[in-house]
Amino acid sequence: MKKMWKYAAVVLVCVLTLGACGNLDSSKTSGDAAQDRKIQIGMSFDSFVIERWQTDRDIFVSTAKELGAEVNVQNANGDLEQQKKQINYFIDKGMDVIVIICIDSEGLAEQVQKAKEAGIKVIAYDRMIMDSDIDLYITFDNERVGTMMGEALVDNGLSGGKVLMLGGSAVDSNVAMVEKGFRKVMEDHQVTILDSMHADGWKAELAAAYVYDHMDVVSEADAIMCGNDDLASKVVHALKEKRMAGDIMVVGQDADLEACQRIVEGTQVMTVYKPVEKLAQKAAECAVLLAEAKELPEETVTIESGNYQVPYIGLEPISVDKTNINDVIIGSGFHLKEDVYLNVPAEMP
Repeated sequence: MKKMWKYAAVVLVCVLTLGACGNLDSSKTSGDAAQDRKIQIGMSFDSFVIERWQTDRDIFVSTAKELGAEVNVQNANGDLEQQKKQINYFIDKGMDVIVIICIDSEGLAEQVQKAKEAGIKVIAYDRMIMDSDIDLYITFDNERVGTMMGEALVDNGLSGGKVLMLGGSAVDSNVAMVEKGFRKVMEDHQVTILDSMHADGWKAELAAAYVYDHMDVVSEADAIMCGNDDLASKVVHALKEKRMAGDIMVVGQDADLEACQRIVEGTQVMTVYKPVEKLAQKAAECAVLLAEAKELPEETVTIESGNYQVPYIGLEPISVDKTNINDVIIGSGFHLKEDVYLNVPAEMP
């Protein structure tokens, strides 16, 4: 009996010892897992119809990766309900930060509130989400974009003339800011605005359709302000068919390759270059800061979003025309010289 009790005691000690070791190992593994967990960022794009969004995506993802974060990119293809589902998915997945390039500036307040209640930070990227308690709105100075468009036309002789405004989606809050800056310049220089329209969903074919369907108005115009370079592409194509390209001044924004080609060809006066690499890098850096509960950069100010005052970072755009396209666009590596001058190689510097 004594031997049996000795064996029992030895077994009990071994079990307790192994159990203690197991607990220690489990605790260590849990700690390692917590340390190894990467910051999770969800990113929902309006669509990739606009050329520049693919650049924004690539730079944001690579910068976030360098900072130790993982990015889940979703494309809503211009469908607001799909974008809502994507944001809800990110919330359910427990993302640390959700970055939104919104389709409708006034259509996502409920999803933002839900994310906030779940403790998730929200960044409105390039487009404001109205009446929402977002953690950051980061974009370019869009009113300045419109001012630059107007100034370029005035500098090319539009004072006292007539202009058409063919803008982007009316539910994109940036559109109103761009148009505010543009209208102010037109007013200051006694330019008559013949008409204006908005291309739903930024569909460039709608701007071209306007040109085809309103030739009586177009023929009166000295210039056409296009909401972006994609719209300008379709508009210039329509003008070419009517043998009016180059006679009517055209401006746009985003510095798309085709727009830069048109500038050196003479069928577009200017574009507004928005260095998206700086925007995407800064946004990724801010997303990581928010995830780590750190302060945003010192250049952050506040801006009104309905009933809220939200953190805001606005980067400066650059006006590009024939005089500085080599320095700004080619010199920065945004587009290659041989691509910009593809159709006019004789003019290549």
